[in-house]
Amino acid sequence: MSDTPGPMGHGVNQRHLIRMTPEEIDDFLAGRRVASLCSINHDGTIHTVAMWYGFLEGAMAFETKAKSQKVQNLRRNPTITCMVEDGDTYDQLRGVELVGRAEIVDDPERLWALGVSVWERYNGPYSEEVKPLVEVMLHKRVGVRLLVDRVVSWDHRKLNPTGV
Repeated sequence: MSDTPGPMGHGVNQRHLIRMTPEEIDDFLAGRRVASLCSINHDGTIHTVAMWYGFLEGAMAFETKAKSQKVQNLRRNPTITCMVEDGDTYDQLRGVELVGRAEIVDDPERLWALGVSVWERYNGPYSEEVKPLVEVMLHKRVGVRLLVDRVVSWDHRKLNPTGV
């Protein structure tokens, strides 16, 4: 693909310039951010919710109510897309889109590991003192583990690395 301007109305394709490396993606997702989780409703429309996330067995994962709409959707159709983004101006936009399949996790040990991961990312270190809070957080919950098929990333800061 060319980076020269095309016909009127078509911009310059700079995808290859703004793509994050695998290490940059890992660092970005390790940050304390919010993910948009998208599933497919029974009528084909898209259901999107903001979610805190953790990691389970190396994969992005969420804890949520077992009877939530997203879980109903993912049990019916495990197709899932999650996006994590950052930036307040166009030149600072960056993000990662993860497309794949959802694994519903109801095994208590795996769910506990996920609950601790989410707790530590958003609340602070896990200890026996906070165990009751994590127990309450996981009451009537399941995990959703994202099995990634495709990753799309962007970091507009790479377009002008000198900041001038």
